[in-house]
Formats: sequence, structure tokens, C-alpha cells
Amino acid sequence: MNLGLVLPYEGSFSLAESIDLTRTAESLGYDSVWMPEAWGTDAVSVLGALAASTDRIKLGTGILNVFSRTPALLGQTAATLDALSGGRFILGLGTSGHQVVAGWHGVPFDRPLQRMRETIEIVRQVVRRQPLRFEGEVFKLGQGLKLLSHPVRAEIPIFLATLTPAGLRLTGELADGWMPTMFSPAHVGLLRHDLEQGAKASGRELQALEIAPTVPLVIDDDAGRARNAVRSWVALYVGGMGSPAKNYYNQTALRYGFKEARQIQDLYLSGKRLEAVAAVPDALIDAVAIAGPESTVRDRLAAFRESGVTTLAVMPFAADGPGRRRALEALAAAA
Repeated sequence: MNLGLVLPYEGSFSLAESIDLTRTAESLGYDSVWMPEAWGTDAVSVLGALAASTDRIKLGTGILNVFSRTPALLGQTAATLDALSGGRFILGLGTSGHQVVAGWHGVPFDRPLQRMRETIEIVRQVVRRQPLRFEGEVFKLGQGLKLLSHPVRAEIPIFLATLTPAGLRLTGELADGWMPTMFSPAHVGLLRHDLEQGAKASGRELQALEIAPTVPLVIDDDAGRARNAVRSWVALYVGGMGSPAKNYYNQTALRYGFKEARQIQDLYLSGKRLEAVAAVPDALIDAVAIAGPESTVRDRLAAFRESGVTTLAVMPFAADGPGRRRALEALAAAA
């Protein structure tokens, strides 16, 4: 099982801090670094800087949503970042949700999975420098233009961030990797069936799919303090990401059996955010994070490995740079 580093998307790190932490991860043997994107720092600019500042570590978007850029531009971006990094780029894609797509980008959140399916096919045509002709439900491209630049690879890995049953089936069918958030190794069996159905539809085994969950990391001798460092993040995703009708993370927590997810969402969306944070049960944090003393890290790593995870992509929650570096060092030592 490889290790990966996830950088924050809200802009809480300066570029210098992002480069420094990524270089630390690279020196420790981490396999990849992932830059998310929501309504803070854009992922592409940061990854361009990281491509110029590193030598070995893979660089991934974790994720770009398929509504914010056209499929052709996503293909151009993938080819360009792959060239800048010498063939180290991974294109992480997702649909995001109504909150970001309509509320931030001003684009209707319409047919997200069909858009994702067509985007994957078009991106692959672009990277292969095929004349771009496509007739889909969402996109219709008929001029036959092809990419002017020459990519360093004809195939760039595409990872999908999905959680719904239909999204999981699409991932199993088309993607090179799966990068879930709110991933619980103890509950992976609840999600595996849909991934397997998708893989079966494309005539391959599920083992062909890389699994790279995004996991909060807090290493602290005080287990309660470690959980509290992650509690507001869990409350945001379970309670505030999306609408009452559509919140993939809330639905996933419910699917895991955490009935508290409904209360967390009700409190969060009614403006009672501190109460929502307090309502997050310790068991949910323990399920989806690595939070506690160093003595617990090895057991958590084993649980992720046994669940089929191929890359554990961690978000180090610490107050400063030295704390984040210590967390990465401790995880690398345990692995």
C-alpha cells in the first residue's frame, strides 16, 4: 500500500508551504500528492508549481469537477501537467454537487453521471491525439480537431471520486482508480458490490482498479484531542456538503449505520454548526480517519490495507508545518 499526501483546497497553505510539505512527503517515499479544488485555491496552478519543484512524486487532482471545465480543456490540462511533470500526472475527476456546481460556477447540476461518462471518453480521445468527434447526450463535437501538442503518454490515469451506487458502478466500469472521501475500511463491503458490477460490465476484475481514499490524519497521544481535531471536518461533510435531499457523504454515513448523520445534517443546515460538530460520534471519526496516538497507527494502516486500499492519501491535521511533517514521518515509519 502506497502513501499519498492531500493538500488543503481552501488556501490555508501558502504556495511555499505546499511545496515544502510535498518535498517532505517525496523525501519520505510518499507515492503521490493530491490537490483538491472547491471554491478556494485552484488545483491546476498549484500542481504546475509542484511539477517544477519535485522529481519523483506523482501529482493528482483530487478532484476537478466535470462541470467547471469542458472535457477538451480537461484533456489539454491533463496532457500539459503530464508533460510538465515528466509523466507523473493523475487526473482525478468528480461531479461535485449542486452547492458547488450551481452555487459557485452557475452551471445547472444536470445529468452528472452521464456528463462524467462522456467526459472520460472525450479526455481519452484528446490525450491520444485522435480527431475529436463525439456524439453524446451532453456533448456533441464534430469538427475533428486534434490536440496540437504531443503528450508524453498516450494514456493518463483517470481516478473518480464517487460514492453513490450508480457512481460506483461507473467507476468500476471506466476508471483507472477510485478516490472516495468518508471511506471506512470496516464498511467497504457495502460499496464493493457496485464497484464489482461496474468492473464486470467492462470485462475486467476489480483488482484492476486502484483504490485511493482521502483520509484525515491526526497523531496525538491524547485520543480525544485527536478526534476533536477531525470532528468539524466530519460535520462539514456529513452535515453541510450538499442539500437536505442530496448529500453523498451523509448518505454514505447512513449506509454505514450511523443514524446520527440525520441529526448532524439538520443541525448544520439550520445554522447550529457547533451543535452539529458536537453530535459527531467518536465511532464515525474512528471509522473514516486515523486519529490517535502513534501506537494505533499501525493497526489502522493494516485495516486500510486489508480492505483493498492501494494508496492511502492522508490529510495531516496539525496546527503548523512542523506538526504536519511529524505526522507524515510517523505514518511513513509505521508503514
